[in-house]
Amino acid sequence: IAANLNGALIAHFQPVFRIGRAQAMLVETAFYLGYFLIAMPAGFFMERSGYKKGILFGLGLVVVGALFFIPAATTLTFGLFMVALFIMASGMAFLETAANPYVTVLGPSESAVTRLNFTQSFNGLAHIVGPWIAGQFIFAGNEGTMESMEERQQAAHAVIGPYAAMAVGVLVILVLFALSRMPEPASSGKLIFNRRIFANRHLTWAIIAQLFYVGAQAGIWGITINYVTELLPGMTREAASKQYLVIGTTLFVVGRFLGTWLLSRFKAPNLLLVYGVIACLLSLAGVAAQGHAAVYAVLSINFFMSIMFPTIFALGVRNLGEETKLGSSFIIMSIVGGAIVPPVMGWISEQHGVQASFVVPAVCFLFVVFYGWSGHRLGNHLSK
Repeated sequence: IAANLNGALIAHFQPVFRIGRAQAMLVETAFYLGYFLIAMPAGFFMERSGYKKGILFGLGLVVVGALFFIPAATTLTFGLFMVALFIMASGMAFLETAANPYVTVLGPSESAVTRLNFTQSFNGLAHIVGPWIAGQFIFAGNEGTMESMEERQQAAHAVIGPYAAMAVGVLVILVLFALSRMPEPASSGKLIFNRRIFANRHLTWAIIAQLFYVGAQAGIWGITINYVTELLPGMTREAASKQYLVIGTTLFVVGRFLGTWLLSRFKAPNLLLVYGVIACLLSLAGVAAQGHAAVYAVLSINFFMSIMFPTIFALGVRNLGEETKLGSSFIIMSIVGGAIVPPVMGWISEQHGVQASFVVPAVCFLFVVFYGWSGHRLGNHLSK
């Protein structure tokens, strides 16, 4: 839900703070920068304390970050919102660095890709809830130009409820994890930096592919509401979120569950290759098509993005043995692509129109295509 609401914040903050699309896209930069800066410290933390404590610490940071939205909204300070997002993302970096490799080692290595896709299918359910929350609690009653300070303050306060509720929900999850028994896999190894790990070409290319994939995902999610309201005249941000964005996020969820089934029948790299090609073509359709056809093309990209993150991750940490934690930390760091690509899309949309910005994800998906075609192959493995 936290990641999904970023797109709503981007559209919401433009009139609240009277900023352009490119500056509003810094929401994604603040969020994904947390992953880049915290992933490696998270890995070292888990080296000393284990997966469970890493998950608990990450959940705690998410709670703190969500609660930080209260002073940010009260003081109407864009910078404080960026701090809140960074803290939340730092907590999520702990969760990604801990939970993803934990799932891959809890079972046979040959089914790791399917297992990770299955578990991540459930976070996809949040993508259905997120747009509805945005439309119901953030955009509702806060449309228009917001000329007066009272209107802007009211709109800023609208974000407090969803994030306060999120803090409470995550706190409950934290307590449940604290009370749960979680075995620490003996084979997870030590987190010791060794640059020879990059001789594992499948890991190196996974880092690159993940950087561009996450950048494309963050950029698309961040600009979708603007895209819909611009291509469909008269469309409000509330309606765009509740009626259209929810279509895309539902497709993402369906894609996750269907992708889990397909991965049990087709080779993961082949499916990744096909999905990458289709996502690239749909992005180009978002540039060239018009009206509803363009909107539905962009929304459909979500279906084909659905398996990309967990599949790239699972393929990237294969056969790393004791270097699994280190490799997973580098892949999580590559999520910094979400901090880089969205502002680029925002700038292009301001200079050449929102449709032109979809050239960027089209290029990004080509790296996913390459990883499915060749980059995933094992070679020059030097791990001991």
